[in-house]
Parts: sequence; structure tokens; C-alpha cells
Amino acid sequence: MRNTRTRTLTRRAFLTAASVTAALVLAACGSDSGDSGDSDSSGSAGSDTSASSSASAGADAAAGAHNPQDVSFAQGMIPHHQQALTMAKLAADRASSAKVKDLASRIEKAQDPEIKTMSGWLTSWGEDAPKSGDGMESMPGMDHSGGDAMPGMMDPADMGKLDKASGADFDTMFLTMMIDHHEGAVDMANTEKSKGKYGPATSMADDIVTAQTAEITEMNKLLGKN
Repeated sequence: MRNTRTRTLTRRAFLTAASVTAALVLAACGSDSGDSGDSDSSGSAGSDTSASSSASAGADAAAGAHNPQDVSFAQGMIPHHQQALTMAKLAADRASSAKVKDLASRIEKAQDPEIKTMSGWLTSWGEDAPKSGDGMESMPGMDHSGGDAMPGMMDPADMGKLDKASGADFDTMFLTMMIDHHEGAVDMANTEKSKGKYGPATSMADDIVTAQTAEITEMNKLLGKN
């Protein structure tokens, strides 16, 4: 009888101890899982915050990687290009030379996308982008040694004469005026190359110098000057 009672007490003690141990193990697992979850959540949140901060910093750096010369270049070259497009569009039904018409078409295809690109820069920088038809007097001055805020730009009287011309007279007037216009653009682009900071702007300036210098040579040949 005593042996039976002893075995019963021993079994109860063992079961109690086992239950306590199991409870402690479960509690520990729950705690570890919670800590792991918190750690993962915290790590994920920290990673998201870090990524967001990096993206923001990258955007700020991209927007800030320019100087006042870059702004002046874009704000000045946009209306300069716009006037060139106006002149080029007149050639479609006024020029008599197929070569002049071809040149005018190439000028349109090159300069229209550049206008869009420069407008995008100005918008991203929080600066005003000139719209088609803006008066030249409203544009900020360019930083260059010539002293002329918009080198090569035609005045309203010149544009009026070109608008009324046709045939061979138009060809000669168009080429003469566009040479002056291109020379002004090259002047502005060279200033951007030497004083600008924004990589895409100085790269575009280099392209303008190359392309328009070649077109100046082409136009002089068409005029019989070379």
C-alpha cells in the first residue's frame, strides 16, 4: 500500500515538473518570436526610411547640381531656339531652294526636342520656363562677354521682312539671318560650356556648338561665300 502511494506521489511530482518546464519553454519561444518580429519590423522600417531618405537625397542632389549660369542658359536658349523654329517653318512655303528647305527641316527636328528638354530642367529646378511667344525683354540676361543679352536674335522688323519675302530673296535673307542666329547660339553655348555646372546642360551646349558651327559652314556655302 505504501509503495503504491509512493509511486503515485512520484508520478504527480514528475507530471507537475514536466508541465512547468513545458510552460517555460512555450513562454520563451513566444518571447523569442515576438522579439524576432519586432526586430524584423524595426529593421524593415529602418530600411524603408533609409531608402526613402537616400532617394530624397538623390533627388535633391540632382536638382541642386546646377548653378545660375545653367538657369540662364536654359532660359535664354529656349526663346532663341523658338525664334529659329519660327524662321525655319517659314521656309516650307517661301523658300525656292530644296537645300534651304532641307536645312530648315533639320533645324526644326534638332531644336524642338532641345526646347522640351531645357523646359524640363527649369521645371525640376523650380525656375520659370519661357513659353512660346514670351517677349525677349522678359528673359533674363546671359552671362557672356558680348554684353548682348540675346546674341543673334532677330528684331521684329527683321522677322517681318523675312515673313514677306519669297523665292530666291527669301533664301538669301533666311540664310543670312540664320547664320547670325547660329553664331549667337554658339556664343551662348560656349559660355555654358565654360561656366555651367549641370552636366546635361554643358553636354547639350557642346552639341549645339558642334551642330550649328557645321550648319554655319553649310549656309555660307549655299550663299557662295565658301
